[in-house]
Amino acid sequence: MAKRGGFPGMGMPGNMNNLMKQAQKMQRQMEENQRALEEKEFTATAGGGAVSVSISGRREVTKVKLAEEVVDPDDIEMLEDLIVAATNEALRKVEEESQAVMSKLAGGMGGMGGLGGGFPF
Repeated sequence: MAKRGGFPGMGMPGNMNNLMKQAQKMQRQMEENQRALEEKEFTATAGGGAVSVSISGRREVTKVKLAEEVVDPDDIEMLEDLIVAATNEALRKVEEESQAVMSKLAGGMGGMGGLGGGFPF
C-alpha cells in the first residue's frame, strides 16, 4: 500500500531538522543583536566638532550639543546645515553597524546556503 501524500521517504530527515534548529538559533541571535544595537549610542560631529548629534540604535536623536561660537543669529542656515550633516552621519553609523551585524549573522548560515544562495535542496 502506497503512502498518502508527499513523496516516499521525505519525512523530516535529520538534515532538515538541523536546518530548522539552525534557523531558530539564528533568529535568537538576530533578536539579541537587535536589542544590543538598540542600546548603543552613535555620535557624529560636523563643523570641526562645533555640532555633535547622538542617536540611539533605535534611530532616535538623544542629544544635540552646540559649541557657543557656532550659534550666530545672523547665520542660522549654517547651524541648520551642520545639525543636518551631523544627524545624517550619526544615522549612517547606526546603519553601518546594523549591516555589519546582519552580515556577520549571514556568514553563519553555512548549511542554509547563505543569503541569496537559496536552500541546498
